[in-house]
Amino acid sequence: MQTQIKNITPESLSEAKEIIEGGGVVAIPTETVYGLGGNAFDDNAVKKIFEVKGRPNDNPLIAHVHSGYDLSALVDYDPPYAKKLREAFCPGPLTLVYPSKGKVSKYVSCGLNTLAVRIPSHEGAQAFLKTVDIPIVAPSANLSRHVSPTSAKHVFDDFNGKIPLILDGGECAGGIESTVCDVTGDIPVILRPGLITKEMIEAVVGVCGEYTPNFQKGERVKSPGVLYKHYAPRCKTVWIEAKNAKNEISAYVAESLENKGIAVLCEEKRICEIEKIGVKCLNLGKNKAEMAMRLYKLLREAETLCDVLLVVEPEEKDGIMVGVLNRLKKACSSEDIQH
Repeated sequence: MQTQIKNITPESLSEAKEIIEGGGVVAIPTETVYGLGGNAFDDNAVKKIFEVKGRPNDNPLIAHVHSGYDLSALVDYDPPYAKKLREAFCPGPLTLVYPSKGKVSKYVSCGLNTLAVRIPSHEGAQAFLKTVDIPIVAPSANLSRHVSPTSAKHVFDDFNGKIPLILDGGECAGGIESTVCDVTGDIPVILRPGLITKEMIEAVVGVCGEYTPNFQKGERVKSPGVLYKHYAPRCKTVWIEAKNAKNEISAYVAESLENKGIAVLCEEKRICEIEKIGVKCLNLGKNKAEMAMRLYKLLREAETLCDVLLVVEPEEKDGIMVGVLNRLKKACSSEDIQH
């Protein structure tokens, strides 16, 4: 199979629709990361996404719809506070998990009685979704547990020869995946942190919970992105606490084997200090938005630069940095729970 990258035009959208209607898979841009899209109603298309990604078959998918799509066709109950959240943040990087009517493929929610739905704000994504006019499941367009893609080239690097078409919508502005919020209960509960923060949600609906999974007790995966080892580059990735950063980095450099390259991923404010140790630095950014936007691009860049990537704990911890820290720690995790 030849994989083509095409700009979003009426012609490429028509081609993408034909592929989707034929049960195929198309990579699409969103404002967060690129997604691997397929028909949410088609069992074979959904299964193909799991197969192509190498994704665990109990890790649920998110259905993407355009801004005019009738959610009542998919969800069994739409609480008033969910409507307020959509009014405030949708289209945008917020996924809401509703009680499902069971209309989509049974493989989308992996046996759960819920359905995660998102309305992306990316102009190209909206054009694609309006063209196909059906729910499209679109997990991040990367091989399972690899770094998520924020450009068409990232998708091509993982799936060249495995999918027919990548719609090129440019670099993703957001940089990390959507916030996933469970709206099946009395209050919203964040399942996965992202660009819409707990504080932003509380400002709209007053209260918001946070979910901590416990797979050791047999809990099922409720949301994408909650596996321990995730978002990981193909080089050893090590978490370095900020308070010990200089000493730990110096120790790694001193003990490194010959020809073993080391690089450091850190905030811009730390670069001068760390470069004095004699190690290459990757500039994560000077503010929260930059750090979210640059994260995945730099993790992928590290694969070509080093054997060991030392990730220095960012000083910023609140707001969207909760999501950034979540991804960084999973990238550095040595734990990889299989389901």
